[in-house]
Amino acid sequence: MSELLDLTAYRSKVVEQRAFGPWRKRFGESYGAETRLADISDRTLYFLAKPGEETAFAYYELIMGILGLGEAPKFYYLDSKDQLRVMDVHLFLADQVRFELMRRLGWLTSLPGENDTLLEMVQAFETTRAEARQKPAALSNTHPEYNAYNKLINAEKQVFIRRRLLEALEEFRARLATS
Repeated sequence: MSELLDLTAYRSKVVEQRAFGPWRKRFGESYGAETRLADISDRTLYFLAKPGEETAFAYYELIMGILGLGEAPKFYYLDSKDQLRVMDVHLFLADQVRFELMRRLGWLTSLPGENDTLLEMVQAFETTRAEARQKPAALSNTHPEYNAYNKLINAEKQVFIRRRLLEALEEFRARLATS
């Protein structure tokens, strides 16, 4: 029985190293199997919230490591099915990171999957994404545009929140500069 536990622990450590090794090097921070979005530093969260190729590559490092698909530079050599899977997870995680950034600004009150670890978000992507659709992010009633938001139907509310991304990035960047 102890051999089985040792094998399970070993496999978990291998996945953790494969998943978070590149991020530990990239960001100079400690990540592990229990890391949630709320545990990521402001500086790293800001980097991950920005659109762009460098950010996408960082997501590929994490996702491909968790899924056992190799290192991020091999993304372009994956078959199209795996590439699509990685991109879908990337887009979902990027949304969740941006929602976390807005939550830290006090703009959002609830986040889908806020208690899920990054490993869980990737490994159980379909389930996590479905849960996020059932319980989407919600704008805080203290946000200056809450009254306009509150008059919208649910689908429009999500678009409303996403349209605030550039403003949120700018405000978060300013906050980082003063801290």
